[in-house]
Amino acid sequence: MNARLNQAQPYVLGLFRIVVGLLFACHGAASLFGVLGGAQGGGSIDAWTWPGWYAAVIQLVGGGLVLLGLGTRPAALVASGSMAYAYFKVHQPDAFWPIQNHGEPAAMFCWTLFLLVFTGPGAFALDGLLARRVPQPAPATA
Repeated sequence: MNARLNQAQPYVLGLFRIVVGLLFACHGAASLFGVLGGAQGGGSIDAWTWPGWYAAVIQLVGGGLVLLGLGTRPAALVASGSMAYAYFKVHQPDAFWPIQNHGEPAAMFCWTLFLLVFTGPGAFALDGLLARRVPQPAPATA
């Protein structure tokens, strides 16, 4: 059983990355463009406002990069950091527990994206496709 699960691991990790990236990008799109229900129940965030607009840009761009598997590890690191900031600066001052301060999405995105920093993108990533297309230099002969 473990052998079969281990064989599927890169594919499941790739699907996990795609879903997380899509959800994170949708969160940013909702805040920036007012789509999918908009920011905090409606509308969009005013451009250049700190920290909301910048967080939404990180969510949209970072989520898109994670979704595509392009620079997954650095994109996930920046996105994870932005969610840590969101949790500790926006949610945690209201109450200690995430269930009380409505910070569960920020905490979950933070740790989920942080996991991708260490696991890598898995299967179906554009990084892997591009790496195969880049010609490898010929070994030097002496």
